[in-house]
Amino acid sequence: MSNPTPLDGIDLVLADLDGVIYTGSHAIPYAVESINQAAQSIRIGYITNNASRTAASVADHLTSLGLHVAPDEVVSSPQTAVKLLAGLVPAGATILVVGGEGLLDEVEKGGFIPTDSADASPAAVIQGFAPEVGWKQLAEASYALARDADGNGIPWVATNTDWTIPQERGTAPGNGTLVSAVHSAVGILPVVAGKPEVAIFHEAVERFGASSPLFIGDRLDTDILGSNRAGIPSVMVLTGIDHAKQVIAAPADSRPRFLLEDLRELHEPYPTIESGVDTDGSVVVRVNQAIVRRTDQVITIEQSGDRHIDLVRAGAASVWTSGMPIYALDVPAELYS
Repeated sequence: MSNPTPLDGIDLVLADLDGVIYTGSHAIPYAVESINQAAQSIRIGYITNNASRTAASVADHLTSLGLHVAPDEVVSSPQTAVKLLAGLVPAGATILVVGGEGLLDEVEKGGFIPTDSADASPAAVIQGFAPEVGWKQLAEASYALARDADGNGIPWVATNTDWTIPQERGTAPGNGTLVSAVHSAVGILPVVAGKPEVAIFHEAVERFGASSPLFIGDRLDTDILGSNRAGIPSVMVLTGIDHAKQVIAAPADSRPRFLLEDLRELHEPYPTIESGVDTDGSVVVRVNQAIVRRTDQVITIEQSGDRHIDLVRAGAASVWTSGMPIYALDVPAELYS
């Protein structure tokens, strides 16, 4: 009897976008075909920390790549941020918006009055990424968030704090860098809606009424950490920001349940990770034909196998079960090159 696939027993797949479905305007190889195949029997939702676009524009982009996506199947950090905002300020309040069209659209849908000036006496600041955000907007947010002598002031909600954002030309600064600029000026931290915080995951599960969700991401510090915090099994696919080197060194709270080279492997039986102690006390980990041995602090490759992803899985399991930080181990570069 073959092993189950990552999709067995799942009633909702939640997929990140950048680095999982596409990079820039281009689909990642095998992603669209694999998601469409899954959609034949499982509900699909899309989670994004990107606050620069509306849910409708995201759905249109995904549809243009060959998926079949309605706007309400996109769960965005601006949507979740506005929901958090509604619990912090009165209905219809004036809100200083730092961001682009995607965030402004959700603020207006939430019944709030947007402004771009601290002089409008906003009840809160909401901040999200947009390429056009510059010093003037960050300064207005800082003016509005200034605390009085007793430390009192208005709430601040951020859509997300991703340090980076993948682009076609490479990796660029994300919303976390812009939030950090305001934090440096005012000395406080925002309430955060997006990954790795759990609010966006809870919003998605509630919206789709799921009981057995699975989340697919490409980065450890937001996607996998967030899904683990939310109690949702996670898939790490090596097509985006983080790769084998980062996965092998991942801290305990950022380790995925499944590790895939690309999304075709969603539909393949996931291999058993076999681990045992040899007569000399070393620990041997085997995944299919890949075999890795850990002797004290030294990890060696005994057999590479016929699929590099199996070697990465074996190497990760060997490191993760060692009880030691990655810097204390001698790890061969072949595991993550």
